[in-house]
Amino acid sequence: MTPTRTPMQFHRRLKALTAALGLTLLAACGGGVSLPGGEAPATIANPAESYLLEPGNRIRVTVFNQLNLSGDFQLDPGGSITLPLIGSVPAAGVTASGFGQRLEERMKRDGYLLDPRVAVEVLTFNPFYVMGEVRGPGEFPYAMGMTVLSAIARAGGYDYRGRQGEVILVRNVGGKQQEYRANERTPILPGDIIRVLERNF
Repeated sequence: MTPTRTPMQFHRRLKALTAALGLTLLAACGGGVSLPGGEAPATIANPAESYLLEPGNRIRVTVFNQLNLSGDFQLDPGGSITLPLIGSVPAAGVTASGFGQRLEERMKRDGYLLDPRVAVEVLTFNPFYVMGEVRGPGEFPYAMGMTVLSAIARAGGYDYRGRQGEVILVRNVGGKQQEYRANERTPILPGDIIRVLERNF
């Protein structure tokens, strides 16, 4: 389950995202806006392997042969989780496998297990956003294997003004937002922003 947000928090987040897109996307309210020159990557790394954990994500920790240390946990606002016996462990900023290694090292260091084996699975990713000329713009839960087309479908599909086929995709790359030209088959990642432009009449 994704964390529940109040309507005020939701609108504040959408407002901040809109501002972060810059003048290019603000201008996109009108027709005739050109798409970015760079094409979005046609393939992406498996989010289950490359995704960096963030506050609010839920993960499943499995410590083999140790049911009392295993379970589902949610990263707190500080990016940590609290496990039985072990206590609070920072999780934000590393992959699931990297966090599993961190837990193994912690268990060895504190003397809980001599040879711990830990597997970590991401249960919930950060949401993606669809904005512009769709029937129901907003924030949506991410699922593995999603494309631009399935994202637009989650937002109710194109509205009658929507430019179909190509969109602007905004992705966080190395801590900076990068704009791409994307088509309906383009795979998306957690946190992506998809902007459907207005077609020319």
